[in-house]
This record gives sequence, structure tokens and C-alpha cells, in this order.
Amino acid sequence: MIRAIATFVFLALATLPARATDIQEVTSPGGIKAWLVEDHSIPFTAFTFMFRGGASMDAPDKRGAVILMTSLLEEGAGEMNATQYAEAVETLGARASFDASDDAMVLSARALSENRDEAAELWRLALTEPRFDADAIERVRGQLQAVIRSEATDPQSIAAKELARQAWGDHPYATSINGTRESVAALTRDDLLDAKARLMARDRVIVSATGDITAEELGPLIDKVLGGLPAEGSAPLPEKAQLALTGGVTVIDWDSPQTVVAFAQESLPIDDPDYFAAFVADHILGGGGFSSRLMEEIREKRGLTYGVGTTLSNGAYGNTWQGGLASANAKVAEAIPLIRAEWDRMAKDGVTEKELTDAKTYLTGEYPLRFDGNGRISGILAGMQLVGFPRDYVNTRNAKVEAVTAEDVKRVAARLLSSDKLRFVLVGRPEGITSDPAE
Repeated sequence: MIRAIATFVFLALATLPARATDIQEVTSPGGIKAWLVEDHSIPFTAFTFMFRGGASMDAPDKRGAVILMTSLLEEGAGEMNATQYAEAVETLGARASFDASDDAMVLSARALSENRDEAAELWRLALTEPRFDADAIERVRGQLQAVIRSEATDPQSIAAKELARQAWGDHPYATSINGTRESVAALTRDDLLDAKARLMARDRVIVSATGDITAEELGPLIDKVLGGLPAEGSAPLPEKAQLALTGGVTVIDWDSPQTVVAFAQESLPIDDPDYFAAFVADHILGGGGFSSRLMEEIREKRGLTYGVGTTLSNGAYGNTWQGGLASANAKVAEAIPLIRAEWDRMAKDGVTEKELTDAKTYLTGEYPLRFDGNGRISGILAGMQLVGFPRDYVNTRNAKVEAVTAEDVKRVAARLLSSDKLRFVLVGRPEGITSDPAE
């Protein structure tokens, strides 16, 4: 669950379906703003209620409180226990799904037009009157502890956690949103109430809706669901994270025939003027699957891995350019220099016109169709608001990609990419590689 929402949001923002172009801004009678895409083709509407800050709002020494609290919102509300609440939602044919990342807590909700008012009342209860019953707390705490135990034996999770620890210092990004066995075991009901008060307030809510609802109908529904929340959160939103990564290699000993490799360096925010040039550069370098340079050099030519990839990892509070692969212990020492070489080659030489054309064709082509559906679009609209994109972004996104030139890619690659900046975290027993300390 680590930053799962952030990943979806920022990747999806680059691939919004072309049909979702008429975005209305709605202000409820109570003053809450929302974005709406009307689609009356079927009697169904998807809603997203997003709270800025997410698990980064955990109180000091209470890591895991927000994710535990979030997971309990559907475990009973008002006069209904967990079973009764689930039955009430199911009877309406509605949906209420709660999740959190370091950047946002999200209620993804869906309802048929004929009973959306009744569904909205259930969503209101979950957000404003959660029960946090003792038996539910212990049951969900046990589920979270199982996730934490699983992460401790998963090389990919171990690598990601160590890379985050080195990258983000004392910011919440440096630790898992799930907390530790000790921090989660110590959480009390009062801690969950505090986590809710810190996070869930009208001053940090983002709302979007897509489907069979008008602006006149949406406003009162928003107030019904959210009007009972406090006007302001009890704690300020997090500060921006300061990236502390240095170049080098960290090896974590793990008894396995293969080594998991995670690597990262500094990047740029999604609102940087060079973002789309970096976005195209990443696709060519490692984000484009089998068409990427890293895949060609490391898998296709040499068979050192099944797959290698990179991505621009953009969060609300910090950004990295990162990637990963897994390789046999005996082959890792050959794979890492190839990553470094491709990193520096793009910084020095940029990309060819063919690579650029192919990348732009893909990025502006059929891929956006995979993100069709009211639920997907509603979530993307909320994500756009989270990062501060204007409503016309859906109409200008492809033009921004098309406008990227080879010179732009070379400039941003020279600005950002340097193998000396890359921090590699290796989990396994790679032959011929040892750790050098992070500065």
C-alpha cells in the first residue's frame, strides 16, 4: 500500500481519456468546490472524496495510525456495526472503498441514481460517525500486522523501504505508511480519533464526480456527505520533503538466488516546465517497456533480467526518478554498470528523432483508452486537483507531449541525469558488489 494512490494518480494524470473533456466546477451551498463530468448514458455516478495529507498526517511516534483509521471507516458507523454497515451498502448496490497513501486519504464511492441519496447517507456516517469498535480495531490491527510481517520478508519491500529511508530523512515519506509492529501494536482508539481529526476536515477535501448527476444535484449531496466534518484539521499539512539521496550502493544481505535492485535520484515536480520533456525521456530510457533503452541493453541483448523499468515518481511533497530490476546474483555486477552507462548516455547525447517520434506516438495514442470508466475518471479528476492542474489540462495534455523536441529531452536529461547521483539498494547476495555508505 506504500504510496499506491500517489502512483496511480500521477501515472493516470498523463493518460486521461479523451472523452472526459467537459469538466464543470461546482460549488456546494456550503462552499465546498468539486469537479464534475456529466454522463447521463447510464443511471450511475462515481464520486471521489480525497483528503490532502494522507498518511503523512500521522502524529509523531504514531506511524500507522492514519492507515489503521482509514481501514476502520467501513467497519461500522452510526448505529450500525461492521456487518450491518456492509449489508446496508450492498443492499443499495452502492460502493464505499477507503484507502490512503502518504499524499491523500480517499473514499471512492459509487451509486445508482435511484438510491444515491441513501448511499450518500451511508458515506456521511462513515466519514463523520465511525464507530471504531474494540473488536473491529483488533481485527483490522491484526490484518495490518500481517501486512507488516509480509513486507519484512519481501525483498522488493525491503529495498523500497531502505531507499525511502535514505531519500527522505525525517519526513513521513521515509517510512512505510503501515508503521512498524511496535507502533501499530501501541495504537489506541484515542490515537485513531486523533488521526481522523488531524486529517479529515473540509479545508483539505477534494471532491469529484462523474456520471448521471447535474451540478444542481451534486452541490447538496456534497454538503450532505461532508457538512458534518470540522472546518479545519487539527494539525497543519506536511512540509515539502527534502531529498537526501547520495550516489552509491547499499547491499542488504538476503538469502536468495537473485538480487532485487532499486535505484533512484532526484527528479522534478509535475508542474515544472520541463516535466513533459522528462516524461518523454523516461519513456525512452526505461518507462516504455520492451521499447526502452534499458530493456534493450540489459534484457534483450544480454539476458541479465526478465524486466527493468524506470518511472518519474511524483508525490505531493517530493519527487524522484527511480527504477528497478531483479537479476541472478552472479549477473547483477554486469547489470548495474549498464544502467549507469545508459543514464549518462542520455544525459550526454539525448535521443534520436525516431525514438522521440515513437515515444510521442505511444504516449498520445491508444493507451488512454485503458483508463475509461466513470470511477477511473472521477479518481483522475481528484488527482488533478491534488497536484494543482487546471481543468483544461485534459485538453492540453497531448499537445504538451507533442511539443517536446529532441533538444528539450537532451536539455532536461543533461539537467537531471547523472550516474554519480544514483543510489542503488540491492537486496540479495550479489557477487562482487559490496556496500559503500550513504553520505
